[in-house]
Amino acid sequence: MKGYFISLEGPDGAGKSTVLKEVLAKLGPKLKTQYLVTREPGGSKIAEKIRQIILDPNNEEMNDRTEALLYAAARSQHVEEIIKPALSSGKVVFSDRFVDSSLAYQGAGRNLGIDEIKQINNFATGGLEPNLTLLFDLAPEVGLSRIQKLRPDQEDRLEQEKIEFHEKVYNGYQEILKKYSERIVKIDASQNFDQVVNQVVSVLQDRLKDFL
Repeated sequence: MKGYFISLEGPDGAGKSTVLKEVLAKLGPKLKTQYLVTREPGGSKIAEKIRQIILDPNNEEMNDRTEALLYAAARSQHVEEIIKPALSSGKVVFSDRFVDSSLAYQGAGRNLGIDEIKQINNFATGGLEPNLTLLFDLAPEVGLSRIQKLRPDQEDRLEQEKIEFHEKVYNGYQEILKKYSERIVKIDASQNFDQVVNQVVSVLQDRLKDFL
């Protein structure tokens, strides 16, 4: 792969997508190659349809294993149709969530096991790993309160889960950070917006030297 793959992770309400827009406004014009911004679940036509099923608040009866497998299925399509071709053409790819989200949300949050969910996703992605993961670290209650303020009537199925679920997700992210410390850089998402943006820019300037 000639390109560079960056995933953005963190609990709900951590501000990943908003920060990324500002970061790319600063760094995007300086990149020597094209970049692609995508998201999960989704990113491709088929994967976006699966996203609708996963996050629909009306699907209350969805089994936890079904949820995990749907995420993996959406990801498999996303990788083959969008991410791999972009990396092969030398682009820098930014994905709002990737495998680590499944490890945290389904592995830890749903108690399905981080290693078990990793195995499923290794099959789904053909073993593709990000070159760099930015983990937006924020207490779950703070992130959920942000969502309530910004879009109180638009919470998806996972955002509507009880605080206990989100605490398990947060703890899962901390475990993943220790497990993959060579790949993951923690971003303090409790800082003010400009500070978070500056921290991300600093990390990317260091890691993307060959592309700037």
